[in-house]
Amino acid sequence: MPTLIKDGKVADNTWQLIAKDFELEATLNTNGEQLLVPLTMWQEHKIALQESGKQIGVWLDSDDDPYELANDAADLPLVAVNFPVFRDGRSFSSAAILRERLSYKNELRAIGDVLRDQLFYMKKCGINSFELPESINAEQALHAFEDFADNYQSTVENPAPLFRRR
Repeated sequence: MPTLIKDGKVADNTWQLIAKDFELEATLNTNGEQLLVPLTMWQEHKIALQESGKQIGVWLDSDDDPYELANDAADLPLVAVNFPVFRDGRSFSSAAILRERLSYKNELRAIGDVLRDQLFYMKKCGINSFELPESINAEQALHAFEDFADNYQSTVENPAPLFRRR
């Protein structure tokens, strides 16, 4: 099971990630009480998922439009953004849009190809939870958030650029 860093601490991952090819019936019959479903399943079966008695979160693939969650974001306890490969940075933008433009306040998780070298930047985009592959030591990965003392540009964490802070 992948390790989770949430709000700067190693935590248990209680959410079950549902793959894109899962059918609704199979999803609802899973043992987990907290399900992280793909955006397409959420869009097609929103009412059935809400009535299931399970806690539902939604994950966005890098090519999904975060604005598709505009009407639902406030009610979701968890939204995850998928980083399918190292060189695909679209989920950084999705995270920033969720935080800045859609005012999403709950847990925002990075899933997929989450690398230690990217954690600092993911956090600056508003991500507060990171699902790490088993190959990464979570305790050592916590030091990634201390890689840099400051940043020049504005971020979700600190919207004022450096020249405005001086």
